[in-house]
Amino acid sequence: MIRVDGRTLRCADVVTAASTEGPLGIDVSIAALRGAESAWKLAEELSTRRIVYGRTTGVGANKEDPVGEGESPDHGLRLLRSHAGGSGDVMSPGQTRAMMLIRLNQLLAGRSGLSPELIGALATAVRTGALPLVHRLGAIGTGDLAPLAETALALTGERPWLAGSVPPVPVRAGDALAFMSSNAATLAEATLAAMRLDTLTRASHVVAALTYIALDGNPEAYATPVHEARPHAGQVACAAEMRRLLGMEGTPKPGRRIQDPFGLRAFPQVQGPALDAIHYLRDVLAVEINASTENPMISTVHQDAYHHAHFHTAYVSTALDQVRATVHQVAELSVARLGDLVEPEFTGLRPFLAAGPSGSSGVMILEYVAHDALTELRQAALPATLGTAVVSRGIEDHASFSTQAARAATAAGSAYQQVLACELVAAVRALRMRKADLVSLPARDAYEAAAAVLDPSVEDRPLTEDIARAVSLLDTLARI
Repeated sequence: MIRVDGRTLRCADVVTAASTEGPLGIDVSIAALRGAESAWKLAEELSTRRIVYGRTTGVGANKEDPVGEGESPDHGLRLLRSHAGGSGDVMSPGQTRAMMLIRLNQLLAGRSGLSPELIGALATAVRTGALPLVHRLGAIGTGDLAPLAETALALTGERPWLAGSVPPVPVRAGDALAFMSSNAATLAEATLAAMRLDTLTRASHVVAALTYIALDGNPEAYATPVHEARPHAGQVACAAEMRRLLGMEGTPKPGRRIQDPFGLRAFPQVQGPALDAIHYLRDVLAVEINASTENPMISTVHQDAYHHAHFHTAYVSTALDQVRATVHQVAELSVARLGDLVEPEFTGLRPFLAAGPSGSSGVMILEYVAHDALTELRQAALPATLGTAVVSRGIEDHASFSTQAARAATAAGSAYQQVLACELVAAVRALRMRKADLVSLPARDAYEAAAAVLDPSVEDRPLTEDIARAVSLLDTLARI
């Protein structure tokens, strides 16, 4: 049961909503509903005695155009219809469910001025699993106007549903902008991508630990005194996790080399920034999914409306850019370790972990696959925040492009899991061929989980299925 009260929604709840097909158990706060209704009544009253953007005026460059009292309901419908111009592919069901949950939660913060009927209809859609047809394209990080307009029109009965439906409700004066004024679709994708990358970075500790064992790594690189000397939080956490997985208590036995290649030796220093960046991104998203971003903001405490720029999501876009850049560096180390695993000097095994006749290729192809995926990740890591946009006749003269940054984070996660899977396949094969004794190390659980599903045969053969199985293992490894 997910609590929806405008204050306590968690990133994990968003993931749960995205992965739940059909009805979703939500506990909607009665107090929050009453607060939202109070804001609606105040917004209605304020509109009779002062200018309120989007209610008594047009929007964007039409902000000075007044809306007559008798035109208000029709004005709201016209706004929704004109802004429901999304294009491109249909948004995935998971992202759509996550978007709807986030928007419902934001509305229950009680500062939008949206009518109770629309809030209730949205809550019913979330609870029953009804999915509107929403397109991906139509936002630049200053409000997901097109996707949310399409959602609102589905709630009014004007647009189709992909799954289920709810009884249509009317659009009242001021409802259009109050519903659209949010980045819920962007936040949905950003949250799902962030949580996926969080899982992959946790799994990467385990994959790196298996490679460490296969290569007889030097434990000094993870020693507590080393990381106490430069105590960045993520770096310290990574080194501690490696010590745990590798059972490094007291003084562990020396490794094969006085200094390992950077893939092992510099892992905490490179993984640390990624862990810190993901932690910061999750903190940003935790604020955003519980934030009141509607412009104008209706404050029942101060009995007034405030015009502002909470629709601008620079926090989200810059945090996403940082995450993708740091994860790319971690992925580079994974590819480097894969290169070490196919080198006899490091493993004591045949080149490419091959078996059978001379000239056998073994896992040679894994390097090509990994570098291909790494190149995709490198493209996804390019900063989205270096561009800008000037729209609406110049009145909106900057954009965060958090929407594009979130899409790039999704692509980065997809590529990174392929990189990790290639390293995992090679590490498990090396450990099998060396008949390594993992004794009672926590990493042994990871090895046994992988060995149970990866094909043990070492003759030359296609490795496509091995990579796919390794990808499916990453969630399990993240929990070890």
